Amino acid sequence: MLAGGNVRARSGPPSSAPGPISTVNNSCAREAHTRKRHRKEKSVTHLHTHDEISFAQLGVREEIVRALAEQGIENAFAIQELTLPLALAGGDLIGQARTGMGKTFAFGVPLLHRLTAEGEPPLDGTPRALVVVPTRELCLQVFNDLTGAAKHLKAGQDRGRALSVVSIYGGRPYEPQIESLQKGADVVVGTPGRLLDLAQQGHLRLGGLSVLVLDEADEMLDLGFLPDIERILRQTPATRQSMLFSATMPDPIITLARTFMNQPTHIRAEGVQGAATHDTTEQFVYRAHALDKVETVARILQADGRGATMIFTRTKRTAQKVADELAERGFKVGAVHGDLGQIAREKALKAFRAGDVDVLVATDVAARGIDIDDITHVINYQIPEDEQAYVHRIGRTGRAGKTGIAITLVDWDELDRWSMINTALKLECPDPTETYSNSPHLYTELGIPAGVGGRIGAARKRPDPKGSTRISSTDSKSDRPSRNRSRRRTRGGQGSDGRNGTPSTTTTSATSAHPKHSDGAAEFEGSTPAEGGSGRPRRRRRRGPRKAAGAGATSD
Repeated sequence: MLAGGNVRARSGPPSSAPGPISTVNNSCAREAHTRKRHRKEKSVTHLHTHDEISFAQLGVREEIVRALAEQGIENAFAIQELTLPLALAGGDLIGQARTGMGKTFAFGVPLLHRLTAEGEPPLDGTPRALVVVPTRELCLQVFNDLTGAAKHLKAGQDRGRALSVVSIYGGRPYEPQIESLQKGADVVVGTPGRLLDLAQQGHLRLGGLSVLVLDEADEMLDLGFLPDIERILRQTPATRQSMLFSATMPDPIITLARTFMNQPTHIRAEGVQGAATHDTTEQFVYRAHALDKVETVARILQADGRGATMIFTRTKRTAQKVADELAERGFKVGAVHGDLGQIAREKALKAFRAGDVDVLVATDVAARGIDIDDITHVINYQIPEDEQAYVHRIGRTGRAGKTGIAITLVDWDELDRWSMINTALKLECPDPTETYSNSPHLYTELGIPAGVGGRIGAARKRPDPKGSTRISSTDSKSDRPSRNRSRRRTRGGQGSDGRNGTPSTTTTSATSAHPKHSDGAAEFEGSTPAEGGSGRPRRRRRRGPRKAAGAGATSD
């Protein structure tokens, strides 16, 4: 049953409005700012009276606490604070929190603690914990987080080897992943399709699992992975501990929890009437024309204080088009979408995390896989399909207590979809302001310096995907030797023009001769004299052995 328990924590102010919305109605904007001021007043007492709790105080193993401290992580967020006591005790639970609230360590820390706790069977390389995630990007993110937290943990009969975390996802060859499983994998993080493939092939053994985690379950539902999840769950032992984490809880996820979980405790790390979006994220919505969106985005990217920025589109083609146009305008931009290979996507994300590019254009498939605390702006170039996707998009900024700005550009043909999102999230902004790239209120509200244009420098060249070098026909002739087209054709030392040892400059090809007939005559093709009575034979290039042509047919 699902009614195993219900715990709530107030990690945010108790208000349904996520932040100020810039709209066509000035009174709407003033009311939004008033709501924000009231939220701050209501949340002051709660934020100051809540004492932060460290992972050490929650009873986490010293090795894990030390590894997290090396990353600058010492205190637990609300979802982690509520989850850890129940998860460490081995109970099933459902963790529900908004994007960016720390759900990865909410299940990762107790998972690693339980696997290495005293009294647990020794880790022998057979998978003991499985974390299922919806996207490749999120798989890599969770893998890196768990690897960092487990860096000091030991496994094996004599605790002589490091605890092994393995990532399994599509878009990469099977062989390295199979080899990793054969070497030994204590914790496996993977996407449903590849996990199911390897399990059916016998490379991934799920019978020894003691902990199972479904992360971002609502996204797996949206991507159609629910049947694969159910097939994976049927291969796991019934005595396992199950944890399910999600930002939203649609009905099919509730049904899944009732079927495969044993009286889970439902933990909500939010206020009773908490907003779906972060209160630290300031939202602006503008009605923009499709032909002016790139110019508008180019000027938004020059706003004061703008740091790492994510731009979301609905289609892969639009994502690549926007990335190319911004690169032409001089911005350091990367792209992540389904038309790119896995290696290219990983390179783009790595460059974004490292700061080599500060603008990333992505489709919704990447919204769940990027966990960077320093993203200052999120731009919805095209509005998402529903309110849940909107929440996850703008959740990329304003994370871990930091502030952020979310900007949504609504085209005229998107007003109906925006009205649905506005109503569902109670944003009270049904009619966004009509805005162009040169609108004064755009500069004022977003802090764009006066006088900036849509270009910041020379176009940035995109690297050749194959790394090949092409030689243009306009290359300097001095770089290559001149070609000598004079040819010398001889047979037995006799030149084609009848002169011994002299190269022929007027004849560029010789005809081929047929073998002699039985009467001894040698028949030459094309030996008819040319028009004008020159008596010269007509020559043409033929395949086969070459032979100089005479002035006419030979005599018997």
